[in-house]
Amino acid sequence: MALPQASLFRTSPQDYFHLFNDEAFVDGEKVVKTLKYKKEDVAAATNLPLHSVRYEEKKMPAELRERLTEWATALNLVGSFFQDKKKTIIWFFMPNPLLGDISPRDMIRIGRFKKLLTFIQTALEENQRKDLDGTVSRKSEATPQNKASKSEGVK
Repeated sequence: MALPQASLFRTSPQDYFHLFNDEAFVDGEKVVKTLKYKKEDVAAATNLPLHSVRYEEKKMPAELRERLTEWATALNLVGSFFQDKKKTIIWFFMPNPLLGDISPRDMIRIGRFKKLLTFIQTALEENQRKDLDGTVSRKSEATPQNKASKSEGVK
């Protein structure tokens, strides 16, 4: 039986999307490509001037590195839940009723990352509690969309 992982360590998931190099430096270009952002999207989401959006390790501003690291971590947190890259990407691109019918990708783009991260961490904790209680099957109830559908009476 696996021991429950402490909340502190759930914030540092396995690098499911290989978004970090061996020195744990974020591959910013890969994160941006995964989320299908343009340079203008990144500038707007990070509040940096367009000319400051650089992905080379030595030229990347510290603020940009921090934001890209957060985004990569969110991708990996969701990826570690689904265990499927395609499902994870779909989840980031689909409007989510629990987020006000906005997609997680757009939440990041408009600067609402902290709210999104809180949502992801809460959902993961709820699912882990349910898994530990043995009351809910991970496949049938785990996704936020399924929770919303069941509360609306949709099967």
